[in-house]
Amino acid sequence: MPAPLDISIYRETLIFLVTAGVVAPLFFRIRISPVLGYLLAGAALGPFGLGRLAGRWPGLDLFLLSNVGAIDRLAEFGVVALMFTIGLELSFERLKSLRRLVFGMGLAQMAVSTALIAGAATAVGQPPAAALILAAALSLSSTAIVVPVLAEQKLMNAPVGRYSFSALLFQDLAVAPLLFLVAMLTGATGSGAVAELALTLAPAALAVAVVIGVGRLVLRPLFHSVAMTKNVESFMAACLLVGLGSALIAAASGLSMALGAFLSGLLLAETEYRREIEVSIEPFKGLLLGLFFVSVGAQLDLSLAIESPVEVFGALGAFMALKTLAIFPIALGFGAKPAAARDAAIILGPGGEFAFVLIGAASAAGVVDAHAGRIAVVAAALSMLLLPVIGRFVAVGAAQRRRNVTSAEARIEPPSAESQRVIIVGYGRVGALIGDMLDVHKIPFIGVDTDARLVARARGEGRPTYYGDATRAEFLRVCGIETARALVVTMNSPEANEEVVEVARKLRPEMTIVARARDAEHASMLYKLGVTDAVPETIEASLQLSEAVLVDIGVPMGFVIASIHEKRDEFRKRLVAAGAPDRIAQARRRSKPK
Repeated sequence: MPAPLDISIYRETLIFLVTAGVVAPLFFRIRISPVLGYLLAGAALGPFGLGRLAGRWPGLDLFLLSNVGAIDRLAEFGVVALMFTIGLELSFERLKSLRRLVFGMGLAQMAVSTALIAGAATAVGQPPAAALILAAALSLSSTAIVVPVLAEQKLMNAPVGRYSFSALLFQDLAVAPLLFLVAMLTGATGSGAVAELALTLAPAALAVAVVIGVGRLVLRPLFHSVAMTKNVESFMAACLLVGLGSALIAAASGLSMALGAFLSGLLLAETEYRREIEVSIEPFKGLLLGLFFVSVGAQLDLSLAIESPVEVFGALGAFMALKTLAIFPIALGFGAKPAAARDAAIILGPGGEFAFVLIGAASAAGVVDAHAGRIAVVAAALSMLLLPVIGRFVAVGAAQRRRNVTSAEARIEPPSAESQRVIIVGYGRVGALIGDMLDVHKIPFIGVDTDARLVARARGEGRPTYYGDATRAEFLRVCGIETARALVVTMNSPEANEEVVEVARKLRPEMTIVARARDAEHASMLYKLGVTDAVPETIEASLQLSEAVLVDIGVPMGFVIASIHEKRDEFRKRLVAAGAPDRIAQARRRSKPK
């Protein structure tokens, strides 16, 4: 006879699934970030909420998160999945362009914030070592909440998103040295500490090198092999293996798991499998992030805020104000406009999840007084509860500024009556030149762009340009995509170009679509999405340079032009062939009866 099933071991998991099934739809309906709902649900059901009544009411224990540790380790993978998908959205080229902000602004923000908060902590009676640890912990912000809030408000690609993400990335890099700082304050000092620091950081540096080096060699062949099986489950398993495996390698070397996952995402962003990986990992990311926020909420002891309101809310207001005052001038110094600097300072002001780790370790080691540690943890947790509200405030301000700079001309809707015209998406220098060439051949066109100033300036010059987001199907319909002769996509952002192509191809399967590509690899991706022609900037620049040098050294123009065209056709066939399997699959999906 089988042993009776002990349902209690599944209690926390079941409670979370019920919470996810109720909270997320409810908060989406009332247009509030579900992050806030998960945090509040965790606080209500945790040991410091209704958990205080455990044992008093029959049956209540079944609905309480009495064992938060049972979900903590699983909840950590929520941040891992988040950072993995962030890495997928970036690339090493883009990260290289952010290095000044990451290692400049990020370092300056942490140093100045830590100094100011440590000074305030010392002023209220904390010992120097405790003040330093508390200040360093509270100078960290919440990657797990800030990034989803910015993404939800469509601000990740805005200046506030760029400055905020750069600071958050440096903070993730700083977690390992900060954890060592806690250990150093309880143990070795002097020359021994320097040696110990070197021994601590060496495995971390080695782990980063291993993840990047092995990843570059292994990841593309691995996913190619898995993709050849055409098995969805195998592809999903490979995604989870890479994300979790790199996170565990980083954790074993003393780095944060989130950083390891971020590095593997960066590596996969360079491959042709990026979009499919994003789709595969998205359900896990949402569910695990929800679990993470529930576990954070469950650690929120709101009773301490009632018992010691002056200490808790005083600490909350002080560290948020000091961080905001520190970040604002630093962001200005690194080129941010006042509005972007202010928004970044406000949204980075609250504390982060790693504050719990640092303060917990310091309290356990006796560096930080237990009561002071509890005050700091509750203040950090309460500040994190404010982030969805802060994100909404920042988004409203950004929208208002966009409306202010959007002139009356830019708000004019494009005419939908004229047919057989060309739609140019992205009317910067490239788009404007294309418009000029269409004018030469007397082909009607309209240009669209999301830069209101650019649109207003072009309309002032008599160009048929309109303000709008071409990634929205409704806007493309207003532009007359059903009858347009062709669509040309020339935006600076490769990701935005891909989104427009994907939406347009669904609306008009047979339409001529020509898109600007960053390089050959990006061109292959665009062919997979269904473009008629992709024009890689790097290849075209090389061909033009070749043409110029051949003509300049005396090769007859006719032979040069013929050879350039032949080489261009060779590249195109190769890129189309690289995208052929996905295009065939797309054609088959479109041909299936609905």
